[in-house]
Amino acid sequence: MISFEGFKTEEGTPVYQQILLYIKRGAVAGVIKDGDDLPSRRVLSALLGINPNTVQKAFRLLEEEGLIESRLGAGSVMVLSDERVAQLRAELLSDDIRGITRALKLTGVSREEALALIDRYWDEESAGAGEPGGKGAADENA
Repeated sequence: MISFEGFKTEEGTPVYQQILLYIKRGAVAGVIKDGDDLPSRRVLSALLGINPNTVQKAFRLLEEEGLIESRLGAGSVMVLSDERVAQLRAELLSDDIRGITRALKLTGVSREEALALIDRYWDEESAGAGEPGGKGAADENA
């Protein structure tokens, strides 16, 4: 069963989109795998304290993207091939990098400054990996 223990809502983004991103990032990180069961819509809405229609919308979009299959009376299960996970990873990275690039340009950061910042934070994240409070090994692969 996929855990939503680490899920926290954020202001400014619809919750259904946050659920989609949480599941996609989990799949890319290898935490969520092919065949994993999702909580029922009712259970997840109660767990997250959100409207069941919000969970329904997220699950419907996941079905449309071919990431889950829902079976009447049996719940929903993840459908993840290696190719689909690679595709998700490329999509997520592209979206993140485009957003960061846009923000850096809007603040007047040059390419050289941006690359220096990435190097600095890359090294900081690597130093924190495996330490209490640091990033885990799954985050290093992102």
